[in-house]
Amino acid sequence: MSFRQTETPTVAAAKAGFSAATAYRIEQDPRLPSQKRAPRGRRRRDPLSEVWDSEVVPLLKTAPGLRPVAIFDEIRRRHPEIGVGVRRTLERRIRAWRALNGAEQDVIFRQEHPPGRLGLSDFTDMGDHGVSIAGVPLDHRLYHFRLAFSGWEHAHVVLGGESFVALAEGLQNALWALGRAPLQHRSDSLSAAFRNLDADTRQDQTRRYEALCAHYRMAPTRNNRGLAHENGSIESPHGHLKRAIEDALLLRGSRDFDTLEAYRRFVDEIVGRRNARNGKRLDLERPALQALPAHRTTDYEETIVTVTSTSGFTLKKVFYSVPSRLIGHRLRVRLYDDRLECSLGATPLMTLRRGRPHPTGKHGHVVDYRHVIHSLRRKPMALLNLIYREQLFPRRAYQRAFEALLAGDSEKQACRTMVGLLALAHDRACEADLAEAIDAELDAGRLPDLDTLGRRFAPHPTAIPDITVEVAPLHLYDELSTVQWVGAA
Repeated sequence: MSFRQTETPTVAAAKAGFSAATAYRIEQDPRLPSQKRAPRGRRRRDPLSEVWDSEVVPLLKTAPGLRPVAIFDEIRRRHPEIGVGVRRTLERRIRAWRALNGAEQDVIFRQEHPPGRLGLSDFTDMGDHGVSIAGVPLDHRLYHFRLAFSGWEHAHVVLGGESFVALAEGLQNALWALGRAPLQHRSDSLSAAFRNLDADTRQDQTRRYEALCAHYRMAPTRNNRGLAHENGSIESPHGHLKRAIEDALLLRGSRDFDTLEAYRRFVDEIVGRRNARNGKRLDLERPALQALPAHRTTDYEETIVTVTSTSGFTLKKVFYSVPSRLIGHRLRVRLYDDRLECSLGATPLMTLRRGRPHPTGKHGHVVDYRHVIHSLRRKPMALLNLIYREQLFPRRAYQRAFEALLAGDSEKQACRTMVGLLALAHDRACEADLAEAIDAELDAGRLPDLDTLGRRFAPHPTAIPDITVEVAPLHLYDELSTVQWVGAA
């Protein structure tokens, strides 16, 4: 058309590179080919013409959240003659109708996070990763903390649920690892973690959470319940962190760890490598963060328990054994996520592994056979129907031995032999070596013999030192009376 302003149609067409006939056709109708195209008409009968306006649209108006597949099933129930092949047609038409006539939807507003202002916390489940400790599956979660601006993060292995103790311990570990604190701390609705508690307890937990944030001069904020996108700066990184852990487990070649501490170091190494990539952004954010207080605040629950005649106490539906000399005493117990610290008055006594009740609601048991073995020696038949018998055995080999003894001998003799084996492990401090010997006997098809194992793990005669005591002659004591002390002049 530019050439046509100065040239004839034939010359303009030649310069433009097409025929003169095309030039004259454009002269007659200058519209583009796409503008000349007639709308595509329907090539077959509309299969939804009889039900769309009369039935489908009223359903969409009265129940906006109804799924297209549910509408399709309902329409087919009413009209069996409608074929299965129209499902996609119905879904496309419903989608188009909702785009034009549907209700307004929630809008997500992207936020810009200034440095130093916001840190976020949340828990994520790790049950599908198959991690085990010494062959025992580990049911755990990760407490995940992250700075919104720089992306610096911290992860802490949590053995229990989303409790205040786990939140307080994980948050403080993160802040002290960072060395600074943000101005605000955001978490999801804590009432979800405390939904099984009464109103007074929930208010107490909320006050403790607010006191925790006040100790670090952070303003506590929460997102609305059920709106995960309001915590999007931590929800999305959950998936990235879990995928990084899964990749590291695959590269490691094993999901079993010797101890819980080894697994925690494994997670810390992964998080450390991820933080190294955000080092420059953290350097920009660090000047805007707050200084930490002089010390940490409480990240435990404290309670007083009484040791009963069972040589233990029950706390949160879990029975814990302690030395029997503490029967009748009141202990001060600090309850952490993974341990209990017990003290008698101001004197620290011991640290116990924290147990969990069974998913069925039954009481759990954390038992150390050393606490009760002296009483079992006097009453070995108590082992037969002991409530926490399975938890009493320190290793799987001892449980196998008791099962084999019950099958091959009388109950009375089986209990006596088993108590003798536990006593031998306690007296000779040979729990692991004795377990290996018991396994070897059972694998060979023999029952463990207490006398034989006792001689095997008895002290070797050459290991006992021969001590000679020389007694001073008595006349030397008489000579001491003749000694005179000469003082300095």
